[in-house]
Amino acid sequence: MTIVLLAALVSDATSGILAVLLVIDERYPANYGTRAIDINQGAKRPEVQGGRPLLATLMAERIFIPSACGGRGTCAYCKVKVTRGGGQLIPTEENLLTPEEIADSVRISCQLKVRTDMAIEIPEHLFLVKQFTGVVERMQDLTGDIKLVRIRLKEPETIAFTPGQYIQLECPAYGGSPEPIYRAYSIASPPSDDHHIELIIRLAPGGICTTWVFTMLKEGDAVRLNGPYGEFRLSDDPDREMIWIAGGSGMAPFWSIVRHMREQGIERRCRYFFGAVRRRDLFLVDELRQLEKDLPGFRFIPALSGPEEGDHWEGETGLITEMVDRHLDDGANEEGYLCGSAGMIDASVKVLNSKGIPEERIYYDKFT
Repeated sequence: MTIVLLAALVSDATSGILAVLLVIDERYPANYGTRAIDINQGAKRPEVQGGRPLLATLMAERIFIPSACGGRGTCAYCKVKVTRGGGQLIPTEENLLTPEEIADSVRISCQLKVRTDMAIEIPEHLFLVKQFTGVVERMQDLTGDIKLVRIRLKEPETIAFTPGQYIQLECPAYGGSPEPIYRAYSIASPPSDDHHIELIIRLAPGGICTTWVFTMLKEGDAVRLNGPYGEFRLSDDPDREMIWIAGGSGMAPFWSIVRHMREQGIERRCRYFFGAVRRRDLFLVDELRQLEKDLPGFRFIPALSGPEEGDHWEGETGLITEMVDRHLDDGANEEGYLCGSAGMIDASVKVLNSKGIPEERIYYDKFT
């Protein structure tokens, strides 16, 4: 018994020492000197100051890697292949990587620090991502907790993107955040308006960036953003009916796509299922009803999961997944497009799969 207790004490002490060392390493990083990062076998080879996370280090070199969670190690968007100098995989990366990715030397760049010379591989299109400055031209309340933010671009003055893509908005340091962070938001404006970016942002309780947007950001303020990112876009198969599913600020990419469809005369068949709790949580309804008239194949189907007596609601009721399940009989010739929380997307994928829509015909960017 004494030996067992002693072993347990030694184990606890060792774990405690390791925990303390990790905290010290985070708060008081060692001086790793100047390090070189070889990107895509010599395509770029910046020399950087060691000790910072790879994601932040690349951003300082104006090489922007997608990151929907702002470097918290939760979204798993900032994956890069590290062929040399990555060191041992750390625990905060393991849960975000598949066994195949681990075997292929894929790492989570916001968690991996630059301690030695490194060699990495990233998709070539990320070299085209740009940093933009802009001015907030308009802030509009869409609901009690959702705002539309319209930004006029200043430098560069225009942006080229595909409807469905997203940008990363910089939230500057303030009382709730000791350093600038980036958060991902889908672009809500159509690409024809290339001098502006519109975002639809929902207030998240305790959210660092959304708190800043709702309590501090105002018209006339300067902002910074980078992008575009993402593979969420219309497929190349015009014969399949599109099933769009969203709720809340998940409206953003569809508001971009559907206006682009009207401008370009794209008359693909589409059913847009949009979920809210109460009637006051719905927005852009009149505009979407007009789009139904402008686009013969487009149908907007809102539903409330918790309508109140004063709502006088005569439309669909129930969870968004229940609504899709009721309306969709056979998905043999359909494809799904989803935007919302991770939980909503996971539930929607299950419903679409049950209707015969396979994973390869379901498109989404899952933000956290």
